[in-house]
Amino acid sequence: MKTLLRFFFNLLYHQFAFTYDLVAAIVSLGRWKEWVMSVLPFVEGTRVLEIGYGPGHLQRALLSRGLVAVGIDESSQMARLARHNLTKRIAATSSASESHHNSQTHESDYAQISLTRGLAQHLPFCDHSFDTIVATFPAEYITKPETLQEVQRCLTDRGRLIVLPVAMQIGRSILDQAMALLFRVTHQSPVDPIEIVREKLREPFLKTDFEVDIRELQVKSSLLLVIIATRR
Repeated sequence: MKTLLRFFFNLLYHQFAFTYDLVAAIVSLGRWKEWVMSVLPFVEGTRVLEIGYGPGHLQRALLSRGLVAVGIDESSQMARLARHNLTKRIAATSSASESHHNSQTHESDYAQISLTRGLAQHLPFCDHSFDTIVATFPAEYITKPETLQEVQRCLTDRGRLIVLPVAMQIGRSILDQAMALLFRVTHQSPVDPIEIVREKLREPFLKTDFEVDIRELQVKSSLLLVIIATRR
């Protein structure tokens, strides 16, 4: 089952990346983007790296806040999709601005998009480059020692890594319960009690000498766990 699931998610993130938003919206009952955006209040500083940027929705939100946002992802298909989504959004924003203010095209807006391909285990950035590094619903690579050591290296002093690893459907409707079952079957939601889950999530970050805080967020009929790991 795990092998089949890995194969499915690999296809979804690569060859079938164009269906990613649709699939995510269906399995989350339309809450996927809200889940992803839930990490924004925890972002600190002005230089932010997103690991595994996917379709680019969080990148857009970071850029709209005037932050220096950089994204890294190993999928070439996601890279093309994210760049398309971001340039389309910026073009639409620029057109609206020009119609109201008769301004020139904002070429600098396009220059703000900074997406690169690569692996989290080998981040191609200088030491202390980012105030915040964030990853939403990453695969298991995010807790590998190589990844966390690279994150430590690239964070500023007291910089933070924000990880949104799991979402749990807690609504009482039949549809919510059906989706909760689907998430458990596909290992996208834990079956252990919440305290056990918190300790399991905390352990790899403590081993890499992070200070760890785990927050619980309720977004409509779902419970999110957000890991805030601060560089000592």
